[in-house]
Amino acid sequence: MIDLAYTLAGALTGFVVGVTGVGGGALMTPILLIFFGHSPATAIATDLWFAAITKLVGARMHYAQGNVDWQVAKRLWLGSLPMALLMVCIVGLGGRLIKMEWLTQAIGVVVLMTATGLLAAPTLAACARRWRIEQPERFKAVQPALTMAAGAVLGLSVALTSVGAGALGSVMLLYLYPLRMTPHRLVATDIVHAIPLALVAGSAYLLAGLVDEWMLLSLLTGSVPAVLLGSLLAGKMAGRALQIALALVLLAGGLKVFV
Repeated sequence: MIDLAYTLAGALTGFVVGVTGVGGGALMTPILLIFFGHSPATAIATDLWFAAITKLVGARMHYAQGNVDWQVAKRLWLGSLPMALLMVCIVGLGGRLIKMEWLTQAIGVVVLMTATGLLAAPTLAACARRWRIEQPERFKAVQPALTMAAGAVLGLSVALTSVGAGALGSVMLLYLYPLRMTPHRLVATDIVHAIPLALVAGSAYLLAGLVDEWMLLSLLTGSVPAVLLGSLLAGKMAGRALQIALALVLLAGGLKVFV
């Protein structure tokens, strides 16, 4: 049966993802842990598939508007997908990783890092913009390698905690592409990159039987229409204001994990 509480949580998260491109794992995983009391393994497993499907719906809208930067997405995939696949093998072969007690704390740490990154994003982007303008040749020379390294960090984070593909990814892209990443392009590219990453990372959890299908269905019932609405409104709303509000919520949620 569809659970209204999960549907509302899915709608909130889907709308935020549609408008800002971030918040799928960073928002949903703490909600499942703190408010619904799920185990870390179940929260991570279900959220990975929730994020993949929700962002797939949102990506169609952004793709149709021509906002996806495919070169940047491919560079990220070169780092993130192999790392996520490696973690899938570790989880699938050992199975012990998802039972470790430190997993909840790891989620809390990544959520706090995500919140801090969102708050500091304009400062980081300004620093990167100065570097890009003052030393353009050097900046462009290291850009591809740094993008792949950023992807590897995201692959590790998402595979272990389901958090980071959107929020941390957007902060990294703002730093690595300060002149190239317009707000619309940032949201679109971030969402498209996260889809195969979440699918690869979620495969081991699915095979291990850790995905709660009925909870996932309830979440998607709310998120699918909400992410479509958010994607339509992405260019008409103050995305930065939503990011700040999201960062404050994530700070509270991340700290709650440790209390």
